[in-house]
Amino acid sequence: MSALEAQNTENIAQVRKWVQAAQRVVVLSGAGVSAESGVPTFRDTHTGYWAQFDPQEMASDRGFRMHPERVWQWYSYRRDLLAKVQPNAAHRALADFAQAHPGKLHLITQNVDGLHQRAGSHDVICLHGDVMRNQWLDTCCPLCDMAHAVAQGGSPPRCSACGNMLRPGVVWFGEHLPAHALAQAEQAVNACDVMLVVGTSGVVYPAAGLVFQAHQRGAKVVIVNPQATELDMLADAIVHQNAGQALPVLLQ
Repeated sequence: MSALEAQNTENIAQVRKWVQAAQRVVVLSGAGVSAESGVPTFRDTHTGYWAQFDPQEMASDRGFRMHPERVWQWYSYRRDLLAKVQPNAAHRALADFAQAHPGKLHLITQNVDGLHQRAGSHDVICLHGDVMRNQWLDTCCPLCDMAHAVAQGGSPPRCSACGNMLRPGVVWFGEHLPAHALAQAEQAVNACDVMLVVGTSGVVYPAAGLVFQAHQRGAKVVIVNPQATELDMLADAIVHQNAGQALPVLLQ
C-alpha cells in the first residue's frame, strides 16, 4: 500500500465517523461528479460544427440576443448529449443516503445536468440552474404561456403575443446566481456540521465561497477529488479519489 493509499484509508475512516455523528451534512458537487457519467464539460461540447463559435458567446445574454437560433440549437445539442448519459455511483450514493436519513443531507450542486435528480435526490439546490428547464428571456406579458410557446415550436420558442423568447434555465456569464438558491445554500451551510466538497476545483465563485463559510463556522470540511484543488487549505480531511469511488464508502 502506497503512502497516499494509506492516508486515504485513514481519512475515509475519520470522515465516516464525522458523517455518522453529524446532525447536518452538506455536499457541494461540481463537474467532476458528472464527468464520471461521461458528461462533456462546457467547453468539450464545442467540437465539430460548434468548434467555430466562441463558447462565451453561446452562454451570455448578449450572445443569445445576437444569435438566438444558433444558441438555442447549441443547447438543444447539449440536451441531446445529456439524455444519453446516466447517473453514476456518486449520484446514487447521495440519493440513497438522503432517503435513509431524512433531513440530514443537503445537496448543493454547480452542475446543470439534472443527474442528481434523476438518481433520486430531492430538493437539490442548483446554483447554476438546470439546462433541461426553460425560462423567459425578458419580463413576461400577460399572455406569455411557456407551454403554448413550446408546443408551437421554434428556435427558440416565442410568445405569440409579444415575441418574448424562451432561453435555457442556466446561469450565463455575467449573471448573478439565483437569489433563492444562493440563500438556501448559505442557510444549509450555516447549519451543517460536515461539508463534503466533491468533484470541484474550487475556482468558481460564489460557490467556492460557501466552503470558506463552512470552515469559518467550524464545520468539518472534507475535499473529495483525485487532484489538488484551490480549497485544499481549508480541508480537515482530503480523500484523493473520484466521487464514484469515495462517496459510496463515505456514506455507507
